[in-house]
Formats: sequence, C-alpha cells, structure tokens
Amino acid sequence: AAFFIGRNLKLVPSKGQVVVESFVAGVMDYMKNALEDVKLAERYFPLIASIFVFVLFMNLVGFLPIMESVGFYDHEGHFKPLFYPVNADLNTPLALAIISFLTIEIAGIVHLGFLKYASKFVNFSSPMNFFIGILEIIGNLARLVSLSFRLFGNILAGHLLIVVLMYFAAYILPLPFLFFEVFVAFIQAAIFSLLTLFFIKLSVSEPHGEEHAHEEGLSYKH
Repeated sequence: AAFFIGRNLKLVPSKGQVVVESFVAGVMDYMKNALEDVKLAERYFPLIASIFVFVLFMNLVGFLPIMESVGFYDHEGHFKPLFYPVNADLNTPLALAIISFLTIEIAGIVHLGFLKYASKFVNFSSPMNFFIGILEIIGNLARLVSLSFRLFGNILAGHLLIVVLMYFAAYILPLPFLFFEVFVAFIQAAIFSLLTLFFIKLSVSEPHGEEHAHEEGLSYKH
C-alpha cells in the first residue's frame, strides 16, 4: 500500500492517500507530544510504526483458515501443520522484544552519552541512589520478559480458546470470540509499539539527580 500510494501522490489526495496520510500524521503528532522532541520523533517513527503494522498484520494472519489445517503427516502418523500463528510462538515476540530492548538502550546512550546514561544504573553518590540504580537494571532487563510474554500470552490464549470452541460448535460459537480476538490483535499491536515508545522516552530522559539540579539552577538564575 505504501509503495503504490507513495509512487503516485496527488495534491488532491485519493481516499487511500488520505487514510495513509492520516495514519502517518496521527502517529507522528502523538510521538512528538510523547517524546517532546521533533527530531527524536522523526528518528524513531519508522520503528514504532513498523512494529505496530507488523504485529497487527501477523495477528490478523493468524485467523486465516490455513492455520494448522494445511500440512502433512509424518511417519508416525502425527499431523505437522505448515502454518502456525506467528505471535503464538514465543520466538517472534522475543525477537521483537530484543529489537525494542536494544533500540531503547542505544537511544539512551546516543542521546545522553554513555557516562550520563550509565549514571542511571551505577550511582555511588548515596546508598539510596545505588539501590535505585540496581532496581533500574532489573527493571530494564525485565522489559524483555514483559514485552515478549505479554504479546505471546495474549495471542496464544486467544488461539487456544478458538481451537477449543471449534470442537464444540465449529460454525456458531467461535464467531463472537473471533471478533473479540480481532480487537485483541489490534490492542496488542498498539500496546507493544506504545511501550517501546514510552521506554525510549524514559531512556532519553535526564538522570533524576541531574534533572533536579538543573531545575534548581534555573530557579536560582530566575
């Protein structure tokens, strides 16, 4: 869609161009407000938007009839499906979480500098600040688990629910739950991309002590 619409942009936009431009402008404006920096928003927009589109598309593809119904039987008579919902397997959510984690850490280092960013985690100015730094390290590492298992758990649970319902009433009972799972697919894509955005915001923010000192300096000058 981006390729075909982008190669034929018009001054008076078509309906497709309006939809794409509205999506891009809406996300960009939201990121500018969240990050409070136009350059940062432009830098990380491709990643945040790509995560949202990719996760949403993979979640929706998981509802296609070919999932777990097209495959072959092995020599022991076990059915081996060729297609499986991508995000219902931990590998893909974990890979996305690693990409987000690395981006978040690199964003902090690039924006603040290595030493200033490291001071968020290693601070010997007081026992309390040292303890807070340890908690920051644990919290950062926990993002890998929270990002990956949140997406994996929700999509797997929905997938298993639909499979179980198919055995009881294949043509009627699963329908309301399928519509609900489409909503969940959208929500999970939004949550993953928004969490990545907010973690980037936290990563590029000034260390608490320096922020406080900066505010005191401004107050003194005033």
